[in-house]
Amino acid sequence: MVYKIRVILDTKEDIFRDVEIKGKQTLWNLHLGIKSAFNLSGDELSTFNLLEEDGTIVKSVPLEDMSDEGDGEIMSDVYIDEAFENAGDKAQFQYGLLDLWEFFCELVEVNEETKGVNYPITVYRFGNAPLKAPSKSGGAGSKNKKSAMPLMDDDFGFEDDFGAGNSFADEDDDSFDDDEDDDYNDDVFDDEDDSDDDRI
Repeated sequence: MVYKIRVILDTKEDIFRDVEIKGKQTLWNLHLGIKSAFNLSGDELSTFNLLEEDGTIVKSVPLEDMSDEGDGEIMSDVYIDEAFENAGDKAQFQYGLLDLWEFFCELVEVNEETKGVNYPITVYRFGNAPLKAPSKSGGAGSKNKKSAMPLMDDDFGFEDDFGAGNSFADEDDDSFDDDEDDDYNDDVFDDEDDSDDDRI
């Protein structure tokens, strides 16, 4: 039998893929199918979290065994028909470490196998997958960025061209001295008096 699993990217936009996979293939095969469906590059660590109806994690199945004993259950140990027994069964798929991609997987239906098809296969695509893992606040790369240019403040040692130590006192003063003004005015009035005497 072939299981159709809807894989929904955890983001604000509606982005999902329908992946068909054989019931006797494993979660490792489904992990490869999801990578292909969303064009995920690299060989990052990944995990399937099998969920209850209320979203509670029943069991976590990693790609590689991380237990100290070395006998933990991994993806290649769990068949699809064991992880998804009934329509509506759900799982969470996490891919990557620093750039974490998160998906929700749900079994949509179970159909007869089509001969000649190489499963798993993506049978339906909706929405454009981003190039980078979307942030939880919605959209890729939504972090606030600081300016690369530092502010030019007093810490850089720049002083005002007209600082406290500078004044205009040292510059040449073009104004007339008060005594010179008095002499100038006296000369003018004396000349006027002489002119009046000549007319008389």
